[in-house]
Amino acid sequence: MALSTPSLFDKTRDVSTLSYEQARPLFKWVYAWMFIGLLTTTFTATITASTPALVQLAVNPLVGILAFVVQIGLVIAISAMIQRLSPGMAALMFMVYAGLLGFSLSLIFLVFSLGSIAVAFGTAAVLFGAMTMVGFITNIDLTQFRGIFMMALIGLFIAIFINLLIGSSFLQFIISIVGVILFMGLTAYDTQNIKRMAATPELQADGTLIAKYAIFGALGLYINFINIFIFLLQLMGGSSE
Repeated sequence: MALSTPSLFDKTRDVSTLSYEQARPLFKWVYAWMFIGLLTTTFTATITASTPALVQLAVNPLVGILAFVVQIGLVIAISAMIQRLSPGMAALMFMVYAGLLGFSLSLIFLVFSLGSIAVAFGTAAVLFGAMTMVGFITNIDLTQFRGIFMMALIGLFIAIFINLLIGSSFLQFIISIVGVILFMGLTAYDTQNIKRMAATPELQADGTLIAKYAIFGALGLYINFINIFIFLLQLMGGSSE
């Protein structure tokens, strides 16, 4: 979830009259990269879950922490350095992130049934699609809610940390509901930001910028989708046993 767009772009730009055809050059690559990222994550998770040696690595706490730290580092690096990265390097970092996340998410196959995973994924896809549509067509400037989104994210992370210590099923239920709602909102927010990027003359005139910022936009939407999926899966439950 990219709570801020790169400084190259005017966050106050009015995009209410921007047509899909004008935004299409950027959006088609954003969704293409997001799809590639999801495929990479799914493939890596499936291979890991079906390979005993990799499962042993995935359940190792130290390996899990290291993978998480690297993932966070990649997200920060892509977001902060996108203007200086080459399209190839940005793509490589995104793919490594998607692969590592797949490695970490492989553990869901040990906890949840395939039916629950499929239902959660399908529901997440529907909710994600609806919110991207909202983000594209709304005339409301969603940047005014940036502070609310930021505070909600911080509060959510604090609640997750607290629940790791106390293990409350009720608190987990509340966290999951809030998580789904929050990342649905962030999906609309990030979609509008991508639309704002698509409206800039600098990007429209430079194919290299389109290549780089498509990956930047895909990263934000990809993270939102994965979080919607995970929180829905926790809400639906469905043990694999």
